[in-house]
Amino acid sequence: MIPDEIIEQVRDSADLVRVIGEVVSLKRTGADWRGPCPFHGGTHRNFAVIPRKGRYYCFVCKEAGDIFSWHMKRAGLSYPDAVREVARSLGIVIPENTQRQGPDPREPLFSAVAVAHDWFVRQFRDAPEAAEARKYVVGRGFELDTIEPLEFGFAPRGSGFQPAMAQLGLDDAALLESGLLARREDGSVVPRFRGRLLLPIHDLRGRVVGFGGRLLGPGEPKYLNSPETPIFKKGQTLYNLHAARNSIRKEGAVIVVEGYFDVLRLALAGCEHVVAPLGTALTSDQAELLRRITTQAILLLDSDMAGLKATFRAGDELLRHELRVRVATLPPGEDPDTLVQRGGLAALESVLADAIDLLERKIQILDRKGWFSGIEHRREALDRLLPTIRAAKDPIQRELYLSLVAERSGVDKKVLEAEVASRPEPAPRPVAPRSEEWVDAEPRPARGDGSKAERILLHLMEVSGEWRARARQVVLEDWFEAEDYRRLFGLLREIAGEGPAQVPEGLDLRLGSLWARLLSERDLVAPDRHDQNFVAACDQLAARPIERELLYMDAGIKRAIDPAERRDLYNRMGALREELRREHPSATAAYGAHRMRRRARRS
Repeated sequence: MIPDEIIEQVRDSADLVRVIGEVVSLKRTGADWRGPCPFHGGTHRNFAVIPRKGRYYCFVCKEAGDIFSWHMKRAGLSYPDAVREVARSLGIVIPENTQRQGPDPREPLFSAVAVAHDWFVRQFRDAPEAAEARKYVVGRGFELDTIEPLEFGFAPRGSGFQPAMAQLGLDDAALLESGLLARREDGSVVPRFRGRLLLPIHDLRGRVVGFGGRLLGPGEPKYLNSPETPIFKKGQTLYNLHAARNSIRKEGAVIVVEGYFDVLRLALAGCEHVVAPLGTALTSDQAELLRRITTQAILLLDSDMAGLKATFRAGDELLRHELRVRVATLPPGEDPDTLVQRGGLAALESVLADAIDLLERKIQILDRKGWFSGIEHRREALDRLLPTIRAAKDPIQRELYLSLVAERSGVDKKVLEAEVASRPEPAPRPVAPRSEEWVDAEPRPARGDGSKAERILLHLMEVSGEWRARARQVVLEDWFEAEDYRRLFGLLREIAGEGPAQVPEGLDLRLGSLWARLLSERDLVAPDRHDQNFVAACDQLAARPIERELLYMDAGIKRAIDPAERRDLYNRMGALREELRREHPSATAAYGAHRMRRRARRS
């Protein structure tokens, strides 16, 4: 079979407009091209070719696909032959000695999400209950016929999802593993998305791997993403990157915004080189994805306090991957969506034209606060600037930054160089929400409670196949922070049978010792409370990201100088604690005990 990386090279290199334009008379309409549909023989321009997505779509017969689908449907080719035909026209050589090592074990999950997505799209388009979703989209300033190629979906509130999936051949196991169903504490399963407008999230090959769900009525959370699954890793995925890649290469830069509708508004207006993280701070993996495509990034996040902190944290992450980073400043009260909705592409271009370097933007803000006027504040200003200098991996960029900060602060450049060298760039942190505070180093939760929860899960999986089966459905490998525990979980997850797990052959001494120790810790779990302990352990491990965010905020409060900033952090901490209490009740008590231990150590 043809390697995935060659398929991606062929797809990225193909000019879909040119290929289809040889058959269809296309005319440019905004960012797309329109013409009569060659599939149903239409005469009106209802057939769209969308370069930013590398796809075509007919608004009448609903025929859709990519460059390979075009050759398959027009010439009757198989998928491999279609790839070879496109590659031949581009002069790309495909090696003939490649062999499939076996089917992709994730293929059933891709299929399950694709089937569910198609059903969600039909609900959005046709279901009476989806009228509120269609109204919401129109109320945001979008036209329904314009966004139809974006394939919005709608998840009804009722119980119709599971029977519909069963009729389409999907069982609950596949729906659970792909994140479309969630298991309650009583063991029952329910749809993860209910009463939500759904925006599909794609991988780099354009396959739908998850959804972002916008709640349409009262309640929380307002936005809900698919959970982590074998095909969807939030910290390794960027919204719209599959469609924006070619435009990013063409423009030589990527625009990073915050939300789904920011991306959609800009892309539909013709600014196609735009992506967004999925509700988290930009991660190292996401920055690496961008580095493979471009060398420049423009951060277009909100200009409020939280938005600035997200901007600087994302900027530092991009600098670590040797991208040049500029910051575009939005007018007060605006976000990219409202800016373009009110002022069109011209308003956006004006903001982007005024974008300045990341470090210069920091200096600009600190200067306006008067932090370069006194010794105490000047020291604080340097504490804010030094992390960005450390993050700059490009030696020329770092040299320019050192010279600029030395000139602006009045501190000798050699002193700054020594300070930068004395505190090397910290190792990347796990993914955390965008409200992380702008500080140099932040605490992590104690390992005690979390490690105990890990031990409980592994112990239960060792003693009974029932708990191995349940763990396969609900426990994520990423929950295990200790490497040995994570490796042991991977082994136990694959062991079939109802009784105690048999020690695998060839187990190394280190894991064998851990296996024996965990199996002997029978006092971890009371015999009559296995179910309660399993649920509580899962709850505590799933709650770790929220607990980390609370600790980061707590550290930020201690460092905050501005009273308004401190109040804002207190308010957000209160909301986050309420979320912890509501979503992870078993973890709330453990978090409170951990806070008390930290306070006792400080006193």
